[in-house]
Amino acid sequence: MAYEEAKKRLRGSICPVITPFTESGEIDEKTFIELINWQIDSGSHGISVTGTSGEPSSMTITERKRVMELAKKTIDGRVFFTPGTGSTNHDETMELTKYAEEIGADAAMVIVPYYNKPNQEALYQHFKTVADSVQIPIIIYNIPGRSAVNMEVSTMKRLVEDCSNIIGVKESNKDFEHVNRVLLNCGRDFLLYSGIELLCYPMLAIGGAGFISATANVEPKKVAELYNAWNDGDVKKAQDLHFELMPLNDVLFKDTNPSPVKVALGMMGKITPKLRLPLGLPSAEIQGEVRKTLLDLAILSEETAVK
Repeated sequence: MAYEEAKKRLRGSICPVITPFTESGEIDEKTFIELINWQIDSGSHGISVTGTSGEPSSMTITERKRVMELAKKTIDGRVFFTPGTGSTNHDETMELTKYAEEIGADAAMVIVPYYNKPNQEALYQHFKTVADSVQIPIIIYNIPGRSAVNMEVSTMKRLVEDCSNIIGVKESNKDFEHVNRVLLNCGRDFLLYSGIELLCYPMLAIGGAGFISATANVEPKKVAELYNAWNDGDVKKAQDLHFELMPLNDVLFKDTNPSPVKVALGMMGKITPKLRLPLGLPSAEIQGEVRKTLLDLAILSEETAVK
C-alpha cells in the first residue's frame, strides 16, 4: 500500500483486541477468532493485536507471531490490520516488524520502548533503524505512562522528515498541548490516533485520524459510531456518544489495562477472564463497579450476565 493511500484509508476506530487465554494460560485461538469477527461485525474500522491490551510482554515472540498470523487470516482484508510489533528489545522489534510486513499487515504499530528509558537521540535511532528495515507503514505508539519516556515532538518531527513510511502516531498522552503540536510539526496529514479514551472525541476535533481505544473491546459498536458521527458531520451525536461512553471509559481503567476489560468480557460471556502473571484480576470491589456500569449502560442485563 502506498503511504499516501495508507494515510487516506487507516482511519476510524481501531480495536486493540485483547489476547484471550484458557484457564491453563494458553492462547485461546477459537475465542480470539470469535472476538475479531465480533469486532468487524460491530463496525470497527480496523484491528490491532499484541498492543498493550493484548499483553505482549507476557508472550513469547513465537506466540506474538502466531496471534498476528491468526488475526491477519481471520480479518481476510475486511478491515485494516495494524499489529503491535514493539518491545523493550531492539532486535525483537525488528524481527516482529519484519514479520508484520511479511504476512501483509497494513501497518505496524511500534511502541516507545518501556522500562529502558532511552533518551531522545536513542529513541530516534531505534525508530529510524526499524523504519529503514521495512517498507510497511509505521505508526509510533507513544505511551509515557507505561514507557516512562515521552517521545518529544521534535524527535517525532525528525523521524517523519527522515522516514517516509512513518505515517502516524498513537498518542496515549494526556498532554493535549503535546498532541496539538504533533500535528502542527509533523503535518496536518500525519495520522494522529488517540490512545486516551477521554481524548478520542477531542482529538477528532483538531484533525485526528481516529482512535485505538481499549473500550472498543467491550462496546465496539458505539465506539465506532462516535467516529462515524464525527466523520458524517453530526457533531451533536459524536458529543453525546463521547459523554455516554465516559462512565465505561472510567471504570475500565480503575485497574491496569486489560484487567477490567477482561473482567467485563468475562461477564458478557465472551472470554474466560484470565490474565498472565504478573498481571491479575482487579479487586472484588472494582469487579462490582464494572458489573454495575455494564448493567447501567445496558451492555449487560441481569439475565445475561455471567456470574
